Amino acid sequence: MLFFLHLPANNQISKVNMRKSKLFILAAISLITAGFIFQSCEDDDSYGERKARERKVIRSFVKNGTLIKAIDSNDTLLYVAPITTISEAQFYAQDSTTDVSKNEYVLFKSSGVYMQIMRKGAGKKIENGETATVLARYTEVNLRGDSIQTSNDNLYSVAIPDIMTVSNTLGSFTASFVSGSMYTYYGGSVPSGWLIPFTYVNIGRQSSPDEEIAKVRLIVPSTEGQQDASGNVYACFYEITFQRGYR
Repeated sequence: MLFFLHLPANNQISKVNMRKSKLFILAAISLITAGFIFQSCEDDDSYGERKARERKVIRSFVKNGTLIKAIDSNDTLLYVAPITTISEAQFYAQDSTTDVSKNEYVLFKSSGVYMQIMRKGAGKKIENGETATVLARYTEVNLRGDSIQTSNDNLYSVAIPDIMTVSNTLGSFTASFVSGSMYTYYGGSVPSGWLIPFTYVNIGRQSSPDEEIAKVRLIVPSTEGQQDASGNVYACFYEITFQRGYR
């Protein structure tokens, strides 16, 4: 990482300003050094220690939720209320639904993924033996920094969804990104956590005003996440809509 400090020529700097400039440079060097030391400490942590921190961050997110606002306008970009966790048994007893009014999320213990089905969606599920083109619009929050990391669900890119091909083989889903933000940032591999909703939601298109496409919220641990999350051991929150493509 390079830092450039631009100073005026010597004959334009008073002795007082020169002293201030030297202090500024020393302070900058100290901050840079501290940053490298902090990064080095993180690099030296064991995988177990990183996973322990990740679990702690997930528990805090579930307990407290989050509120993320735009810096320039103070508009709310994302709000997640404290989460009510339900078991898989309760989820299936409720016909594979989560009560949004109670902010319910089902925890799949084998993967550690939390899922809320906000809308089941129009159309039908991807059938056994079928490969479908799916359009996804999403917001990704890095739970470690409690900040939006990537998104295509904004004024600048909402017209350019991520395009995925999704296949169902005997109830097991595989998928790859063809294009879009996730493809650009993380490559073609679809996070395993993204595949879980396809068992439960319909993938269709809105054909009437009272129909809505599928929408889910997920908490995805690093083991089920995109390649950067997996490599650096951090969990992500996602809000995603799924829509069937024309192909």
